[in-house]
Amino acid sequence: MISSLKHIIGIVNKQFHTPFWLFALLLLVLIFRIPTFFEPYSYGDETIYLTLGQGIKNGVPLYKGLHDNKPPLLYLTAALAGNLFWFKAILAISQIIGIYLFWKLTRLLLPRPKNKSARKVATIIFVLLTTLPFLEGNIANAELFMIIPTIAAFLLLLGKDVSFRKIFLAGMFFSFASLYKIPAAFELPVIIVYWILTSKLTRVDILNIIKKTCVLFLGFSLPLAFTFIWYFLQGAFKEYLIAAFLQNFGYLSSWRPAVTKEPFIVKNAPLLIRAGVLVFINLLLVIKRKSLSKEFMLSVIWISCTLFAVTLSERPYPHYLIQSIPSLSILLAILFAGVTFDQVLVIIPLTLFSIIPVYYKYWHYRSSAYYSRFINFAIGKTSKDDYIASFGSEVIRNYKISEFIRTTTKPEDKVFVWEDSAQIYALSKRLPPVKYVAGYHIKDFYSTTDLVLDLKRNMPKQIIILSKPPDDLTRFIKANYFVIDNIDGAEIWSLTKQEIRAMFAR
Repeated sequence: MISSLKHIIGIVNKQFHTPFWLFALLLLVLIFRIPTFFEPYSYGDETIYLTLGQGIKNGVPLYKGLHDNKPPLLYLTAALAGNLFWFKAILAISQIIGIYLFWKLTRLLLPRPKNKSARKVATIIFVLLTTLPFLEGNIANAELFMIIPTIAAFLLLLGKDVSFRKIFLAGMFFSFASLYKIPAAFELPVIIVYWILTSKLTRVDILNIIKKTCVLFLGFSLPLAFTFIWYFLQGAFKEYLIAAFLQNFGYLSSWRPAVTKEPFIVKNAPLLIRAGVLVFINLLLVIKRKSLSKEFMLSVIWISCTLFAVTLSERPYPHYLIQSIPSLSILLAILFAGVTFDQVLVIIPLTLFSIIPVYYKYWHYRSSAYYSRFINFAIGKTSKDDYIASFGSEVIRNYKISEFIRTTTKPEDKVFVWEDSAQIYALSKRLPPVKYVAGYHIKDFYSTTDLVLDLKRNMPKQIIILSKPPDDLTRFIKANYFVIDNIDGAEIWSLTKQEIRAMFAR
């Protein structure tokens, strides 16, 4: 058995040129991701993605038929998965690929033989911060998917014999990352600034940088343009533009609602200050470029651009910080295992990074509690229901409601859930009769008057009430539906018998 395992490891190492420690690390990542395969449908964003993925599989046009505010690749990934288990499995496979690519990148950024330990440190830090629940590494969020094509783009751009073809392909990778989440686009300028810093800025150099930049932007624009053409042909161009791009401007400084009515300069002063800091850092690198190493300059540009991206909304969600993890890992490796003067200088960008989570009060989660909870479940110390309930008091209720919906409705039937519980849509595999799947979307972009009108046009088979609805919605429900069950405080309303007969008559 052991000899067979060694033989397999030897084949893998020879095929992919991976050292034994990296193979062992990848195996450890898979072990640490095992609990994610047993997570219940509890995390709101994941269930929104799965619901939109279900809509895609049912032929519902994104953005026009179902709404969320991210570009389409995350929903397409969820559609490919079909359920939470396979969504987590795709995430695990993606991370294995991402770790391998990141290790390859460390070989380019830390090429000296003496930097061998630094490459190990960088890869291990990258693994820990993208795998553990501390920064929501266990959740299938866009950040974990988008850093993979970004790393692939840097691999192409920092390798040997960088041709225009490779630059074009790298631009496409940046675009793919941005089609998971728009803030990934802020990493595109990193390589352009790096080209400027590492050139002699002669006329020939400047012309060459301009050419490379044009090719890079051409590659970046192509996938984006394809998506706009696609949604134009689907009759959803306007909805796509607003939901995936323009609507995200509303997230800028959205964590400070008190300033929404202030003048532009006042409202966006923190954003403008952060932009000024970003420009200052890059100008300082230009001035001092002759005395700085290439890997240090690239890492500083990279982390400064990603920190600007992750603080756009000033929201304290920990998974936002994952976008900065690749550059942070490189900088920490230089600090702990470097052999150059960069060890002293690296303290400056690391200090800047450490300020961000403290100042904006980013949340974090205890990894030890997450794994001990799973171990207790795995050894039978915790029951299945208690394990599911440990993810939130409402999770068991949502499972009961979803099971009821599945047994009392057909797959093509529509149901409507009042309040934030996309988990019910994802679990029951039923779609809403309106485009919004989250309660906060209804409150932000909808009025109850419009909601009632749309419900009248496309009456759902069942309505689930999780909290007291507005008066006009209550009147509509009582006029057309009757209560058929109450599950842990959630009322299940079904169409009246007369309406059911009328529907079958049609």
